[in-house]
Amino acid sequence: MATADVYDKLELELRRGVVVLAVLSQLDDFRYGYELRQSLAEAGMQIEEGTLYPLLRRLETQGLLTSQWRTSEGPPRRYYALSTDGRKLYQRLTETYRTLNDTMADLLKGSKTDER
Repeated sequence: MATADVYDKLELELRRGVVVLAVLSQLDDFRYGYELRQSLAEAGMQIEEGTLYPLLRRLETQGLLTSQWRTSEGPPRRYYALSTDGRKLYQRLTETYRTLNDTMADLLKGSKTDER
């Protein structure tokens, strides 16, 4: 069996591959970072602040998110939501993910190394 260190690295690579899609999936309406992080965590997708906030800024720079500062509900917070291009990309990525997920399910079904 692979060492725990190897497992941890490979698991991190798998998670990195879905973090963007997970974030996009939660931004149909405006949300601020902490609220987004909590909703992802409640769904089982833990994301560190040091990963989430740079990702949000990068996605906004790429034109996939829009943001606005709000001060009416407590301290000033930046709220993010999908832009028009972000919605289109989210739909495309979702289709790709579902296809890959179905393919992997079929591949893993026939795996002879499955020890369950």
